[in-house]
Order: sequence, then structure tokens, then C-alpha cells
Amino acid sequence: MEPYRHIVQYYETDRMGIVHHSNYIRWMEEARVDFLRRIGWPWDELEERGIFSPVLALDCRYQAGTGFGDTITIRVAVREVKGARLVIHYEMENQAGKPVFQGTSEHCFVSRDGRPMRLKRECPEFYALLAELAAATEGTADEEK
Repeated sequence: MEPYRHIVQYYETDRMGIVHHSNYIRWMEEARVDFLRRIGWPWDELEERGIFSPVLALDCRYQAGTGFGDTITIRVAVREVKGARLVIHYEMENQAGKPVFQGTSEHCFVSRDGRPMRLKRECPEFYALLAELAAATEGTADEEK
């Protein structure tokens, strides 16, 4: 799948001319929403179905700085999906192909009223696709460490 690309904006930098660390988390969200759209499950359609997916945890590893005008390529992979939980992995690199960031986000699934939702039962076709994507990346988690 084609990765997501983000061009660093001037407002995302600080006085030292590098991107503030909080922006990488925003880029994770941008890439996740784009990923869902690309796999046929746009965020707005999920919400229309009453499926919401708040963040439970983030794990971030900053590897190199980025600056204004850099093009950041973000690869997204489903690491794990179980019942009401989803783990997504992100790898970011600059235009020279140098790794700049790795991270994971963990999400749960809840209904419109905030109650936990078992995706496998509530939306089996979406769950099946996520499970298939997770199985396809199963061996890569150990290779990256």
C-alpha cells in the first residue's frame, strides 16, 4: 500500500528550526485516518455506523530531527487486533530515506454512548480485514527490534 506523505510546515517547527515532538503524534493520526480510507473504511463512515476508536496508549521513538519543507513518508501497519483492541505501528522517514520516528498507537472500539464494543461481533467485515492485515505483518515486529 502506498505510504502517507506529510510535508513539514513552518508552524510545526520551534525556534531551533526542528519539528516539535508533539507533531509526530499528529502525523500518526493523519496517517491512521488516511490508512483507514485507503483500506475502504473511512473514518466518517465508521462514525456513521456508531464505531469510535479512542487512543489508549502511544509509544514513540524519535530517531532523527526533521525541519521545515521536509517530506515525511509514513508507513502504517496493523500489528494486532483483538476483540475491542487495535494496535497500529508507524514508521516515518525523511526524503533521503533516513528513519526519523517509529511509534505505535493502541486503540479500543466503543459505541456512540462510549460502551466497549467487540468489533468482531458488531462489524465483522471490518474486523476480518484488520485481522488479515495484522496477520500479514505478524513476522515484521520481531525483525524491527
